[in-house]
Amino acid sequence: MQELHLLWWAVLLGLAQACPEPCDCGEKYGFQIADCAYRDLEAVPPGFPANVTTLSLSANRLPGLPEGAFREVPLLQSLWLAHNEIRTVAAGALASLSHLKSLDLSHNLISDFAWSDLHNLSALQLLKMDSNELTFIPRNAFRSLHALRSLQLNHNRLHTLAEGTFAPLTALSHLQINDNPFDCTCGIVWLKTWALATAVSIPEQDNIACSSPHVLKGTPLSRLPPLPCSAPSVQLSYQPSQDGAELRPGFVLALHCDVDGQPAPQLHWHIQIPSGIVEITSPNVGTDGRALPGTPVASSQPRFQAFANGSLLIPDFGKPEEGTYSCLATNELGSAESSVDVALATPGEGGEDTLGRRFHGKAVEGKGCYTVDNEVQPSGPEDNVVIIYLSRAGNPEAAVAGVPGQLPPGLLLLGQSLLLLLFLTSF
Repeated sequence: MQELHLLWWAVLLGLAQACPEPCDCGEKYGFQIADCAYRDLEAVPPGFPANVTTLSLSANRLPGLPEGAFREVPLLQSLWLAHNEIRTVAAGALASLSHLKSLDLSHNLISDFAWSDLHNLSALQLLKMDSNELTFIPRNAFRSLHALRSLQLNHNRLHTLAEGTFAPLTALSHLQINDNPFDCTCGIVWLKTWALATAVSIPEQDNIACSSPHVLKGTPLSRLPPLPCSAPSVQLSYQPSQDGAELRPGFVLALHCDVDGQPAPQLHWHIQIPSGIVEITSPNVGTDGRALPGTPVASSQPRFQAFANGSLLIPDFGKPEEGTYSCLATNELGSAESSVDVALATPGEGGEDTLGRRFHGKAVEGKGCYTVDNEVQPSGPEDNVVIIYLSRAGNPEAAVAGVPGQLPPGLLLLGQSLLLLLFLTSF
């Protein structure tokens, strides 16, 4: 038994002294160091002692870091990977290094980086990612790096940074973001404001400059002139302007989302109907109501027709189209949303609609008319369209396909039997 214990300790001692053949391992200043720099390595070698705290793989030919690349060295505090050929850092390559304090990935070709791995590196104090090919950093990339003191992102290909990117870095004292091709649009204005107000040291500010637009090329961010920027706004108004309008099924339902904002917001429709949720990025049709080339729809005339001017048309509206229609406008500065609930009502003197809400009004028999507040209204061709505005001005002439007082061809439909009751709710 005693001999078995001795053998076990010998095995442990051998493991503790193990070192990959191309590398040098030893103790220096109380740190267990593995030096594998300048070895012409094309992969992280296996066989490191588990107690290594400093690992240098700089100046090799590593093309990437795969998942679990440093699983053998969980106690690592310093990792040096500069001057390699790394293009990709896979998810899980760094996540196990919860004790890591210094990470140098500078002077590589990194364009694909697993930012989520940084969420596990809460002890990190130095992060060098300069001189790479990074084009994008998620807003929450640094959310766990409360101990980070120095961050180097200079000499990359960053065009913008999301507002609040550096907010979690409460210990940050040094930041380098110079020599990136920043797009000086509304989305970068926050960075100018933050950089001028922060106590963080930001060197080479004259080299934190605009690459575009052309009129601002070369302008330092600190001297960026005021830009006409505003977050999207969406206000709800509609026609008819009464609280409810009973209309025949089979009519064309027209919603209009008129938004404001600078830069011009991107329009998106979120439609919740009994059969599920429909997501539409506007526009999906041309002015003739036919699907645009490349639009993923089942036919040349989509069921929900989103026009470039903000109109959404649903020809031959019926019970399958009942539900909540939401217009979402988004630009670099934020988003705004308004919604409308639409439901069919049973004809009669009163009752509840299919959304469980009370209505009143008298059913009208015949063709070519509708009721608003119990008053029979004559109908012409344009009255066959129910128009509900989500707009600032509530201009009824701008509702459909951007043609004042006109409808796209083929949308003048008449219906019979049930009446259509529209309930409008702004969220």
